[in-house]
Amino acid sequence: MSKILQHRKALCNQVRRVAIGAGEITLKYFDELGFEGADEKGDGSPVTIADQEAEAYIEKALAAIAPEVPMIGEEAVAAGRIPDLSSSEYSWRVDALDGTKEFIRGGSDFTVNIALIHKGDPVLGVVFAPEKGELYAGYINDNGEGEAVKWTEETDHEKEIHVRRPPKAGLTIVASRSHGSAEKLEKFLSGFKIEKLFKCGSSLKICALAAGKADLYPRFGPTCEWDTAAADAVLRAAGGLVTDTDGKPLRYVGADPKFLNPEFIAWSSKTPEL
Repeated sequence: MSKILQHRKALCNQVRRVAIGAGEITLKYFDELGFEGADEKGDGSPVTIADQEAEAYIEKALAAIAPEVPMIGEEAVAAGRIPDLSSSEYSWRVDALDGTKEFIRGGSDFTVNIALIHKGDPVLGVVFAPEKGELYAGYINDNGEGEAVKWTEETDHEKEIHVRRPPKAGLTIVASRSHGSAEKLEKFLSGFKIEKLFKCGSSLKICALAAGKADLYPRFGPTCEWDTAAADAVLRAAGGLVTDTDGKPLRYVGADPKFLNPEFIAWSSKTPEL
């Protein structure tokens, strides 16, 4: 086993560089007026050359860092390349371009997502929004201690981030722009005091909780492990948690053949109640 896996802070710094490199690839193809030439995968979801090139770059870079750790990547799985996870305690979850629909329409809410999974738990995650110039990163050591940070390209400065205590005035809710069940969301939120609700794309919704900008993100609709694992790791390192609708922390073990997650709620707390 690569020693770097036990040195999560150093590994996190390496993965951050990989994510930034992948983000630069996606920006080669980004256009505020929109991207033309997207293809459709077997499940009907869009894919672009930016997704494919960025994932290939990440796969090569991660193999150089820890060659024995298998990678589950969105495009690799779509192509039928699924490694055996049974022989390794560690694995990667990669979505080289989360928010492809956002990317295609020329929006800035798309991200590069890389997560390290240890025995089913996300212990390291990097989320980079290349058009926004924002990067979120977090890791948790085996002793439960860790750190979450936000870095901005504009200032080249990073700061430690933490979840916030829910305000007495009411919760700030984040929701998806283009996915999920509005009916289920409305029913779930009826039990909470809410001050405002805002929508954004990709894994930035979970990162908003980690950065102390929001309190709750319920997701009623399909997602895959690579969509959430990196931001989940950042949120856990910042003091929050992502659970299924029964309050159990999300696990990343490939239990579903398509790597689908259950419906979930991201909380700005380690206990699934606010």
